[in-house]
Amino acid sequence: MNTLATILLSVLPLAAGWAVHVRWLRGCLNSARRDPLTGLCTRDGFTRRATVLLKDPRAVVVLADVDKFKHINDTYGHAAGDALLKATADRLAHHVGRTGVVGRLGGDEFAAVLLDDHGTAGDLLAVLHGVLARPVEGQDPAVHTTVSLGWVRAADFPTDDLSGLLRRADEAMYAAKQARAGLRRAGLGWLFATLAGRRAGRTGARTDVPVVGVAA
Repeated sequence: MNTLATILLSVLPLAAGWAVHVRWLRGCLNSARRDPLTGLCTRDGFTRRATVLLKDPRAVVVLADVDKFKHINDTYGHAAGDALLKATADRLAHHVGRTGVVGRLGGDEFAAVLLDDHGTAGDLLAVLHGVLARPVEGQDPAVHTTVSLGWVRAADFPTDDLSGLLRRADEAMYAAKQARAGLRRAGLGWLFATLAGRRAGRTGARTDVPVVGVAA
């Protein structure tokens, strides 16, 4: 056996071991970017994918917050609350589709970026709002609640990055929750404003850039 063959035979096991190690590391990274309960992206994974999607002029940013989630947990137990979060995540992911991304930001708060091909995001989200209010399959029919949605077209605020658009969607969501309207679009009126995620009425909220309007 020549020297080259000997070297190759000695290197191959190392290369194979390294390939396995790389696959393991990638698996760990992917797991770290997935929420263990819902299977959605965590904040980091969502941010990476959403930032790419925002380069598309069709992009729409959505923030969703489960209404009265603490009441569900306190009344029916954490297992029921987990089932509600899982159902909410599945329904959001189904409506956003494979071209978009949905992430769980924490607790009962979710965010999404979808591509609005036909300019009908308002109609789609109105339907989604109704779907999210349905009882959870396999649970007591009483284990359900509404989900407040706030959304914004990225094209309406071309200078905003993901963080800025999420703040606007958050403001719209909060306005929808306060008015029990279910759904609000940011960018059409003067209701609430935030600074670094602080809604109106909180310390540090600004009053110079109100951004919340109706759902149309």
